[in-house]
Amino acid sequence: MTTTGYIPPRIVDRAARPYAAVRALVTMESVDTIAHRIPEVIGRLSALGVEPAGPPFLKYNVIDMARQLEVEAGVPVAGAVVHDGDLFSGVLPAGRFVTYTHLGSPAGLVGATALLLDWALAAGLRWDMRPTAEGDRWGCRMESYRTDPRSQPDTAKWETDLEFRLAD
Repeated sequence: MTTTGYIPPRIVDRAARPYAAVRALVTMESVDTIAHRIPEVIGRLSALGVEPAGPPFLKYNVIDMARQLEVEAGVPVAGAVVHDGDLFSGVLPAGRFVTYTHLGSPAGLVGATALLLDWALAAGLRWDMRPTAEGDRWGCRMESYRTDPRSQPDTAKWETDLEFRLAD
């Protein structure tokens, strides 16, 4: 692909990172219900005296596009967080990740994801993913939202990092 401004996916090593999140089962049509909980997660962490240590994200644990997805809305933090209702803490695993930055509206993320998956297939890469009866279970597949919509309302300027963990 040779469009202006295109930066190809790349492989990076990531250290383990603690995070706090809420989890839900959603459909492709209702992913926004969990995405809209990100401000709530940030507010609940603030009430606990915990500051974010990176951009908020959606973490896709199980994907069955035709039925449902298990998705977490979360924020990296400096350390473990006390469980508070449905707010829990976890650790994003260390490992090699394929990353790709999507510039534009969230509506373009499906296409950006397809681009990333096709790129990895052509490169002969294997994902940290296994098929299950519920759908494809991913070791770590995320969208990290680098742009704060409160300070940049123009969705054409939003930056989202896709980060998918590779198999060892």
